[in-house]
Amino acid sequence: MSERASIPKEDATEDTDETEQRGIDEVTTGAQSVIAALEQAGVSHAFGVQGGAIMPVYDALYDSSIDHITMAHEQGASHAADAYGIVTGEPGLALATSGPGATNLVTGLADAAMDSDPIIALTGQVATDFVGNDAFQEVDTTGITMPVTKENYFSDDSDTVGDDVSEAFALAEKGRQGPTLVDLPKDITKGPTTEWPEKPETPDTHQEPVEADEVIVEAAAEALRQAEKPAILAGGGVIKSEASDELRHFAREYEIPVITTMPGLGCFPETDDLSVGMAGMHGTGAANMAVTNTDCLLGVGTRFDDRLTGGVETFAPDADIIHVEIDPAEISKNIEADYPLIGDAERVLEQLDDAMTRAPDADEWREQCQTWKDEYPLEYEMPDDEPLKPQYVVEKFDELADDDAIVTTGVGQHQMWACQFWTYEYPRTWVSSNGLGTMGYGVPSAIGAKLGAPEKEVVCFDGDGSFLMTVQELSVAVRENLDITYVVLNNEAVGMVRQWQDGFYEGRRMASEYPWIPEFDKLAEAFGARGFRLEDPDEVESTIQAAREYDGPAVVDAIIDPAENVYPMVPSGGDNGLFALNEDHLEMI
Repeated sequence: MSERASIPKEDATEDTDETEQRGIDEVTTGAQSVIAALEQAGVSHAFGVQGGAIMPVYDALYDSSIDHITMAHEQGASHAADAYGIVTGEPGLALATSGPGATNLVTGLADAAMDSDPIIALTGQVATDFVGNDAFQEVDTTGITMPVTKENYFSDDSDTVGDDVSEAFALAEKGRQGPTLVDLPKDITKGPTTEWPEKPETPDTHQEPVEADEVIVEAAAEALRQAEKPAILAGGGVIKSEASDELRHFAREYEIPVITTMPGLGCFPETDDLSVGMAGMHGTGAANMAVTNTDCLLGVGTRFDDRLTGGVETFAPDADIIHVEIDPAEISKNIEADYPLIGDAERVLEQLDDAMTRAPDADEWREQCQTWKDEYPLEYEMPDDEPLKPQYVVEKFDELADDDAIVTTGVGQHQMWACQFWTYEYPRTWVSSNGLGTMGYGVPSAIGAKLGAPEKEVVCFDGDGSFLMTVQELSVAVRENLDITYVVLNNEAVGMVRQWQDGFYEGRRMASEYPWIPEFDKLAEAFGARGFRLEDPDEVESTIQAAREYDGPAVVDAIIDPAENVYPMVPSGGDNGLFALNEDHLEMI
């Protein structure tokens, strides 16, 4: 027996009161070692679907303190775990069996990889003697998921399987967060062991940069001091590294306008005078003008993706680029960095703060940013003779909701309206599929968000097309009696596709409109949720309030104007400074 086998559970988990909650008391199988590793890591919730190859792990889970949420589909499990990780900052846990169970997780893992969300996935696998023989429900899970995970493992020893899980958990959480996966052959999880798993630690070969090079920090600070038009571009990495407080202090101390990316929503309060909003394809006019005209851009925790930059040659064309990023692979990948600051955003912002001797002289620039905010407000028309406008639904819900309410979404037009017409004040209140653009993300992500932050209000804005992709997860929200409000902005179409077809394909609406869809309020009632139908603008407030007050999952089927489009809009690969405010503008670009 190795030295670590003698470590008793009570020493490994000093904070666990075993008289108050269940847990694995001793390790006798590989599966029990897996669960012990999860408990030792502090895992409290798991999202998954049972199956043959993962059954030994579930059997060990029976005696665990971990609360397992049985989802309707493995994709739902991965999205729920993803959202749980976003709102808590700790890895969410998804479980699935082998074969189709594992492949059904792939979309969620790819989604988490694109957005750097912490997830650990555990998949069952056929016994090692059958691997490679096309056994029942066998797939090469590690091979399939290698491109969409930060790291994955094929466990081949009952004595070390718990260590594999511990290491996967640590890797998902540390540095640039992301998904990890451990594939668990059934003979390994059923096999005997007395080995207690190690505590979650990254391998010695894994280097986590913390502080940036001081020489480059000094040079970057000098560039900021000398700038006449400085701007901060705050991305999702600000939230991942818990750097929102440092960002707010830095921006206010040096009076630098702040632009956010979509994943960065909430890292800087949108009510602050220095906020100029979200930039990118459907960003605010002010934010895109600021990006286009800045002479020094401090990008923090952003990978400069194409939905943000448009054409790279026209993105911040006259700016010195300071790029704060924990992953060296992102430096100069899309936008060339003049000052690469590789390190944790929280610490690097502190370094920059220490190096700044004065604020830049940028009074005129701040006035210009305010002028753009006045010139390009987010607005819409709501004539009495036209159907309900989706922007009004989002705005009114924002007025009624708690200030720290969590918003989750699917993907499409409704996602953009939720970005634009909700006011984000706090980090970890925006939960969406930003990079992969996964329709169907909304329903299960709201479940994960609510379980991760049960004290907070959770609202999911979804589209009819997106809602239909994972509506089965509504059964989980009902079974768990989760107080979630789902608002389906229903335009009887895959609205964003339809908008692009109208704008770029001469109105040839192929496969984007739904000639028939369910009545979602009645469908909600069939699931056991409360359903509401909303068509009259005069009933928006009362309907939303009734849905909010219902103690359990509620679905508002909001029948919106099918002709309504999302603006501003920068055409794909276009110049952020040449955004369209309406369809006529789009035709001129």
